[in-house]
Amino acid sequence: MEHLLDIKNLSVEFALRSGNVRAVRDVSLSLGKGERLGLVGESGAGKSVLGFSIINLISKPGFISGGEVIFQGDDISKYPYEKMRRIRGNRISMIFQDPMMTLNPVLTVGTQMKETLRAHMNISDKEATAICIDKLKKVYIPSPEKRLEQYPHEFSGGMRQRIVVAISLLTNPNLIIADEPTTALDVTIQAEIMDLLLELCETENMGLMLITHDLAVVSEVTQRIAVLYAGRVVEVGPTRRIIENPQHPYTQGLIKALPQSAHGNRLNQIPGMMPSLQDMPEGCPFCPRCEHRKDRCATQTPPLRPTEAGGFVACFMEGACNE
Repeated sequence: MEHLLDIKNLSVEFALRSGNVRAVRDVSLSLGKGERLGLVGESGAGKSVLGFSIINLISKPGFISGGEVIFQGDDISKYPYEKMRRIRGNRISMIFQDPMMTLNPVLTVGTQMKETLRAHMNISDKEATAICIDKLKKVYIPSPEKRLEQYPHEFSGGMRQRIVVAISLLTNPNLIIADEPTTALDVTIQAEIMDLLLELCETENMGLMLITHDLAVVSEVTQRIAVLYAGRVVEVGPTRRIIENPQHPYTQGLIKALPQSAHGNRLNQIPGMMPSLQDMPEGCPFCPRCEHRKDRCATQTPPLRPTEAGGFVACFMEGACNE
């Protein structure tokens, strides 16, 4: 599969008075054209920071401190601001968690959609309107001509998120980064939005990076999963293989914590908490919480190594992790 995106040894730091802290640590990932990749982990694992860093939306005091973001053959992490603007929202679009934070409440949906188009294309108002209507139809918004004249507060939460998806599609991007796109929605609407993203990826041949803490969601939508912990990738591989046979103790804990894994018993809980970025332990960051830890785990950081099933895992205890 031809690669659309290659992230190589990417690190992101935040400059604080007490010193720099690393939120993303030497992450390397790839995404093929039309492929769907899930980024999974607890809150604070670095998922959203990684997503924002791809399109260089890290606000100060944050900055990319190392590595490369190769998009369609070019390292866009080194692009100046104006050149990056031609990529951001055009060839790479992002869907954020809360549509009410994304949409301007005092502008109609049509005005906001046309502004996005004019930022990247030199087209007439008539052409822009036609594109807006077409994209609203693609996300199954009824009466799209009428909806263009309405304001965000006139839509339900699920409809607002569909509009955000439609805006992300306006320029026919090659890649969509979806950051917890269904967090604020009820379960039924979540399923509808996920089905919509899956359908659009298949029909439009777009790459999708889905950032979420919900393994159940990624198991239905993505083809590969990357599990993040404390800013590092600890496991990556085909979705079905990771769900059915996780190799890393952290991935195993996440899957055992799913309600459908309880079978009427108490939910499994991973002991302890993720370490603070300002107080990262030496060695494997998961070591203090791991029931399989050995002496070397406290002093050495395990590298990502290939597994027999075609994935990669950052763990020294291969035998202990094949439960």
